[in-house]
Amino acid sequence: MNIASAQTEEDFNKARNKAFINEIQHLLSPEEASLISLNDVKQMVKPINETYVGMKVIPIDKIVGSEGRYKDFDNRFFPKSSHLKNRWEHVDEAAIKSIDLPPIKVYEISGLYFVRDGNHRVSVAKARGTEFIDAEVVSLQSEIVLKRPNNLNDIIKQIISYEKRVFYSETGFGDITDYWCLDFSRPGRYDVIYNHILTHKYYMNQKLEEEVSLEDAILSWFNKVYMPLAYSITKKHMLNSFPHRTIGDLYVWIVRYWDDLKHKFGNEVSIDTAVVDFKKKYKISLAKRIMNRIKCILLRKAIDSLTAESPESPPDPQKL
Repeated sequence: MNIASAQTEEDFNKARNKAFINEIQHLLSPEEASLISLNDVKQMVKPINETYVGMKVIPIDKIVGSEGRYKDFDNRFFPKSSHLKNRWEHVDEAAIKSIDLPPIKVYEISGLYFVRDGNHRVSVAKARGTEFIDAEVVSLQSEIVLKRPNNLNDIIKQIISYEKRVFYSETGFGDITDYWCLDFSRPGRYDVIYNHILTHKYYMNQKLEEEVSLEDAILSWFNKVYMPLAYSITKKHMLNSFPHRTIGDLYVWIVRYWDDLKHKFGNEVSIDTAVVDFKKKYKISLAKRIMNRIKCILLRKAIDSLTAESPESPPDPQKL
């Protein structure tokens, strides 16, 4: 084995071990260590146009995901599998010998980059601490500007925050209702709420000769539809049964569930009945939450012990 081959093998093993440690540390929440899929982001951001930008020098730090190889690398672009070894080492050897490789190809969306072609080159560049790389860029245009995320959950939070700003700004919802905590854990919910308000406005107009204003419809929907359900959700301690969810989340789910019940059993089904039935059917039991918590604590202790023993070496699976 020549010197370059020995070096590339060592480089790959270090990178692979870092990916392995990262996976172990996020065993309870694997999505936090996963490379971001371009398709997942496109579904949430919904770009409006595609524009060919051409050749650019882009910062490696802004490359956060991949179009097709997001399962092969972790969220820091370290290789997750040994089957990537040969190609990864060839790219690493080219870097060691200062051999120029073709530019990578990327999509740019909301200020972030996703690899179309050249995932191994990005992985090697990140492992070697390279700051910039040549890239052929296609821009997927969107109004949303995203800060660099660590994982998909970071992007989800940023998109929800953007959607909330737009909803409150365009409808005046906060000023009309003096309610600033209409929050959700998933994107797209503010559009659902807006459609609920428009539907409520439509039914209000059926009983009046003069067109109801959007402001009046918002206030009526808030007082007559949202708040009674929010009160029922709070009174029955629903959030305790649905960790990491919001009153807004439960409102959307329960309204949908209530509609299903009314289709099956008639319009006489009350909202309180829908709330109780929904909780009974979908809640996470206290026993299950306690067991999950115990598992988390035990696994965290095992992980801390393993990583403390050898931060550069893969843990022995037998010790888990």
